[in-house]
Amino acid sequence: MPSEEELFASVDALLNEEPHLPPPAERARLREAAGITQARLATALKTTTQSVKNWENGRSEPKSPRLDAYQRLLNGWAAKYPAPGAVPAAATVPAALAAPTASEVESADAPQSVDVPGAEPARLATRAGVTSRRPAPQKAARPVADPRFPHGPLAVLGGDGSAYGVDGIVLDCPATSVVELVEWTLRESGLGAARLHRNGKDSDPLIVLTAAAAVKLGLPERLEGHEQRRSLRLAEDHPVVKQVVEAKWRLTQRGFGPWARIYRKVQGRERQCVQLAILSWDALDERSWPGVAQMEPADIARVLGIYAQRVITPRGSTAVSGLELMTALRPPTRAVQDPATGNWVPGHNPGSLGAEPMDPAPPEATAEHPVVVDSGWSGGFLNEEAYQWVRDVSLLTDEECTLPYAVGLDLNTAFLAAAARLVVGLSAPDHFRAPTFNPKIPGSWLVDLSHVEVDPRLPSPFTPDGSRPAGPAWYQTHTVAYAQELGYNVAPLEGYLRRETGAYLDPWHDRLKTAYVDTLADLGVTKDLDDAEFLAAMEQHKDVDPAMAAVLAAIKATVKGGIGKLRERPQGKKYQEGERWPALQRPTWRPDIRAAVISKARINMHRKLRNMATMTGLYPLAVLSDCVVYPSPGDSPLDFLPYAASGKPQPGGFRLGPTPGLAKLEGVQSMLWAVDLMEQGYNPARHIKGGDAVLDEGE
Repeated sequence: MPSEEELFASVDALLNEEPHLPPPAERARLREAAGITQARLATALKTTTQSVKNWENGRSEPKSPRLDAYQRLLNGWAAKYPAPGAVPAAATVPAALAAPTASEVESADAPQSVDVPGAEPARLATRAGVTSRRPAPQKAARPVADPRFPHGPLAVLGGDGSAYGVDGIVLDCPATSVVELVEWTLRESGLGAARLHRNGKDSDPLIVLTAAAAVKLGLPERLEGHEQRRSLRLAEDHPVVKQVVEAKWRLTQRGFGPWARIYRKVQGRERQCVQLAILSWDALDERSWPGVAQMEPADIARVLGIYAQRVITPRGSTAVSGLELMTALRPPTRAVQDPATGNWVPGHNPGSLGAEPMDPAPPEATAEHPVVVDSGWSGGFLNEEAYQWVRDVSLLTDEECTLPYAVGLDLNTAFLAAAARLVVGLSAPDHFRAPTFNPKIPGSWLVDLSHVEVDPRLPSPFTPDGSRPAGPAWYQTHTVAYAQELGYNVAPLEGYLRRETGAYLDPWHDRLKTAYVDTLADLGVTKDLDDAEFLAAMEQHKDVDPAMAAVLAAIKATVKGGIGKLRERPQGKKYQEGERWPALQRPTWRPDIRAAVISKARINMHRKLRNMATMTGLYPLAVLSDCVVYPSPGDSPLDFLPYAASGKPQPGGFRLGPTPGLAKLEGVQSMLWAVDLMEQGYNPARHIKGGDAVLDEGE
């Protein structure tokens, strides 16, 4: 039996051994997977490019301390980019090396074919053995600083040259012009963020300019003009714009506005791009970022840094960021090997929307879309929008009128909850005559639902204003499926259906849900609170930490804006009807996906309204978007929500809690006041919510 001293001596000998590097070929693979050139790696390790080449072909090995740094880097890359076919050993990977990414696209998320009624079997054969399964959700770990971006994703630049980063970092920025700022950011700042998906791209560094910093760099403190400030741009002959162009840098088509992107063409695999946000030009909308523009630079960096770590580095409005997050988590392409040449080339990434834009079906488009204008389409359009409904006052009972309060319940990020496990179309729509309805096929159906009977004290589930349909109309799959759920026969006259489907929004939902729940928890609103404690915490959560409250508001705006941006309408005075506007060039211009989210959210709301009526006999006064107003004997939802004898909430109705899809108290008003205004055609839900925007189509 060895002694304790002998065992410790043996262990110490192992600890003192030099780090064991992976084989040379694996070193090269990891570097290429991370998108880093040999020259850039050499710069980071303070050595020569030839030395890196020698390490990767096995001619030589690095020595300490460079060996230790190289080992650390390779370990980090190995955790993020495992070898193809390798089974990750979670128990042996240090938690500190966990990549700050959302769930990767698994084989189960690959697009699946579906059987469309009336189509040829050979064209629509379902692949054998494909099953629908989702990986178990995992709570995201706190992101670890990427060795390529040691100072985080962004910095806020003050007029004195101090650049405030995340976690209290302060950098000295010597730039006196925009061109110098861009070059300093790319070469010296250490700013940026790692990709969110192995097939995606790293986030470009963001520099936020205070008013003083903007003036120091030669920019006007404010942008003035007759247009909305968000659409204003510096003139092409402005000195700063000229300096940028003369230095061989480029601006995107959006020009030099509140969110300016300055870039050069990609050289090799390295991007050269910097995002600027100018606070005094209203880059941070007060509705999405309440109070942030007036904060001190260090506090602004904290707010934006937390948002960048939990969601994505901002690239524009929260609507733009919401759309960018979809693409970052579902990149359109991946590297595939050309069998003819053996070279690696971009290929379609399964589960994504692809790299090319796709025209919608005529009923899914907007009236000004070329697919409508050019075809002379007059067959009607989808009208899948959120609720704006008020119950007719004549349908109020005497008992309801004697109740003293009208209480508003708002569903936490209801549209985000609707995006979970939502199957949408990934391919172009195909037209069918008299198809047999299939609730598993995403698409648009022309069907008559006017025969469906709904209690008049509830809104119709088929129209945004809650009125009963008058005849055939276009509906998204979830709306038609709900008519079947209610026990009615549906016989579509036409359909625009999609053959390839997938849960495109799943990783987007998972990342934003985690960000939302974690941020609420930072404000003291956690899942372990009972309903009374939850309401008390929600009442004061905005006062706990204004910075975190601003992050929460931005996350909510990202959800609504991102969904709305899927159907961005034309903007600007130069637009001519029938022309293609810039948004149509995006693969993410997908009004059918927006319609699917809203349809599912509205149906979810109606299902809860029915269940509440069954369990409690209560009917709503009004519904606006994701807010429902009930008459109540008290000023709290605890006075009318259904609870079991054990004290637990009854399933199926509205429940309180911080999770997306659960409810919170939105407001309380006098019942007599609410009835009086309803007689004047006023929506109490709109008043209680304070005019909340409904799925804004973005900036």
